[in-house]
Amino acid sequence: MNRNTHALTLDQGTLDITVDLYSEQGHPFLLLHGGGGPQTVTPFASLLAEQRPARVYTPVHPGFDGTDRPEWLTSVTTLAKAYAQLLDALDLRDVAVVGNSIGGWIAAELAALGSLRISSVILVNAVGIQVPGHPIADTFSLTPVELSRLSLHDPSKFRFDPSALTEAQRAIGAANRATLQVYSGPHVMADPTLSERLAKVPHSTLVAWGTSDRVVDAGYGHAYAQAIPGAEFRLLEGTGHMPQTETPEQLLPVVWDFADAHAASVSSASS
Repeated sequence: MNRNTHALTLDQGTLDITVDLYSEQGHPFLLLHGGGGPQTVTPFASLLAEQRPARVYTPVHPGFDGTDRPEWLTSVTTLAKAYAQLLDALDLRDVAVVGNSIGGWIAAELAALGSLRISSVILVNAVGIQVPGHPIADTFSLTPVELSRLSLHDPSKFRFDPSALTEAQRAIGAANRATLQVYSGPHVMADPTLSERLAKVPHSTLVAWGTSDRVVDAGYGHAYAQAIPGAEFRLLEGTGHMPQTETPEQLLPVVWDFADAHAASVSSASS
């Protein structure tokens, strides 16, 4: 794994984004982490790069894991624009964008921008839209143990002991939580205007959903897929809100097969 910092210039100001790269060659993936931080996707990024010809980029959302977040960066839409510029800066093409939870929201906003550098989008238990009758759980009011019960199919396999954390880890966790609250917005993990933008997404899209997710249920996932033209929906059994953590071997072929089937080279060969 190689780590680099990329300096971007947006209308609002300059922004540094830390990016980890797994493998130097293969189909490029942009893998966007959720509110739990980069550690929720780094093992999956490594697995994907090891088991498939994949070049996996995992940016750290500014403000997470001790990185700086400028005061003007307060919305998912702005962060998505930054990642669109990151793809330009890296000169990537045929990119498969994969996002989980709030990372899925960012991926959805990025898809709505219509970048020609993207060939497919995979939303894994994403938040971001409002669906009547399917509320998003208020995770900010939950303890880590309570959150794991909503997030995981089998919480007993991922026991969490808060007392084992160091002071540095506690500080990073608190900063991550504060950053997540900034990005989540006034409607808490949703933007009522997002569904309208999703109707214009031009990319092949897969919405994958863990059936045991009680943060955002499968009905919410179906609504997400219905909001995007031509999007496919896939249920993942025996897993919850973070399939990349709980059942990575199940998620890996789902992600790879969809991205590979919709790669730009495949489209060109069949046209």
